[in-house]
This record gives sequence, structure tokens and C-alpha cells, in this order.
Amino acid sequence: EVETVILPVMIINFVSSYTPDAVISNLFFTENYGVLEQNIFSKSGIRERRRTSLRENTNSMGIEAVKKVFLDSPIPLNEIDLIIGATYTPYDTVGTLAHAVQKQFNIANAKCFTVDSACSSFVNALEIVDCYFVNNKAKKALIIVSENNSVYNDYSDEKSGFLWGDGAAAVVLSNERYSDEDIEVIDINTTGLGNIGKSIEGVYLKPGNGGLKMPFGKDVFQFACTYMIQETEQILRKNNISVNQLNYFITHQANARITDFVAKKLKLNTAQILTNIEQFGNTGSASTPIVLSQNMRNFKPNDLIVISVFGGGYSSGAVLLKKL
Repeated sequence: EVETVILPVMIINFVSSYTPDAVISNLFFTENYGVLEQNIFSKSGIRERRRTSLRENTNSMGIEAVKKVFLDSPIPLNEIDLIIGATYTPYDTVGTLAHAVQKQFNIANAKCFTVDSACSSFVNALEIVDCYFVNNKAKKALIIVSENNSVYNDYSDEKSGFLWGDGAAAVVLSNERYSDEDIEVIDINTTGLGNIGKSIEGVYLKPGNGGLKMPFGKDVFQFACTYMIQETEQILRKNNISVNQLNYFITHQANARITDFVAKKLKLNTAQILTNIEQFGNTGSASTPIVLSQNMRNFKPNDLIVISVFGGGYSSGAVLLKKL
């Protein structure tokens, strides 16, 4: 008799986000660098973005997002046994985002580390949590995603200086139901794409002021469109779900033109697309969990949601979610 092995499910029990108070409108780029407001919007779909104050950084934004977890999550922080940070804009490469959160909230007895695969980092962190759960090495996880793009951004760069915004999100996961807001993670896929196109030259961050650059935006654009479509189609096909069964679609908030192209190719309608790029710009790997947190109250039982991402390096990934 063959014994059936039931793999533990993975459930998102709580999502929160934090964005800085300072708003930088397109007018800033017109007044300082002569880049027309309307040109920025037509190229990117961005009208404004948030920027950290001098007192803020990647770690402090992550801590602000986790404060909401501390106050409102159904799972207390002292029960967390796995903490994963996700960022490509670190404040400290030794005292990482994950460790800063562990210290701030005194979370003892938890595995703790930070990962980076550019704008795909959140999905990679999710996949790592899944591996820990399946191998029974953790039961309750906290992912903190935080990007302080502004400290690395060259605002005078006409190609990409206007794209970047700052923000953070925190996601609590377990293999149990806790509330009406629970969302099951049905499937996850990530792909390393360092071997295609301009790869590590397409968009890069060489630590230091002004080190965040996108010299080959067209290459990034084309591959982002190709792979976010491919990742979405593959994860739906694998789970026998058609595109028209999908309730909501969240892309990495890189550029509204990329999202529009991907949605059109997948034959998705406007009501299915969740976005925040117009107000927040490209918040890197934090963009999709921020969008998720902003829409948690709108999801209804059995809603199907796909998150599809593309990042520098290159990298890509997709997540299939179901509202419980």
C-alpha cells in the first residue's frame, strides 16, 4: 500500500506595508533637471514616488512595517522561527535587514538571513520559506522586504532617475489558518536569468551614491515583458487554471507600460490588474507585497491572484495565491 504524503500548506496570515511621508512629484525632475512631467508619465506611468528622510533607511522602513505586524498580526512575533529579509538596497550588509528586525523585536530562536535577487527578491524569499516548511525546519515565518532606492539613485539620470521610490512590506506565513484574511500560497516558481540579454549590465547597483543605473532600459523592458508573461502562463497551466479564471494580477511595479503590455498579451482586463506605480514609482522587490497589502480587504473567498515579477540580474518569478 502506497502511503500518501500530504505536504504542509503555506498560508499568508498577515501583510503590512510602510512608505515614507516625503512625496517627490514629477515636477521635481522638471525644476531640477529639465525633464518634462508629461514625458515621465508617458514613459513610465509614474506621477509621484516616496523618498526616505535623513533619519530613515532600509532597516528602519522594514521595522516600521513589522510594527504593524506586532500590533495586528494573529501570530505573535515571539512565535516566529524564520526571519528572511529581502532587499537589493541594503543599509548594512553585515547587520542585515532581517537581523535589524530580529534585534528590534527581540525575536529569539529564529533562523535569520537576508536574500537578494533584485526586484524578484520577495518571490525568492517566499520560495525559501516554502522549502523550510516542507522540510519541517520552520513553521512560522516573517519576510521583510524593504527598498531604499533613493539613497543609491542618481536623480539627474535622464534614463532612469525618475523611476525609483522607497517602501517596505512585511509578510507573516505559517501552515495554519488564523483569520478571514488568510491567503493560501498554491504555487511558486523562480528563475535565474543571468545568462540572457544584457544580464548584469542591464540594470545594476554598484554600492555608493548614484550607483543605481539602468543603461539598457530597452533590454530590461523586452525581457521583463517576455518573462512575466511566461512565468504567469506556466504557473496557471501547471495548476489547470485559465487566465479568465484569474481574479487579480499583480506585476512587479517597474513601469506601467510593461504592466499594460503583459496584461494585453495575457488578455486580462483592467479590473483584474492591481497597481500602485502612479503614486509610488518602482519600489523594487517591495512593490508586489505593498500592492498586496493595499488590497487585502478587497479579496473575496476563492479569489485567485497571481504575482509575476522580473528583476535585474536578470531574474523572474511567479506566485499563485488563493483567498481562503
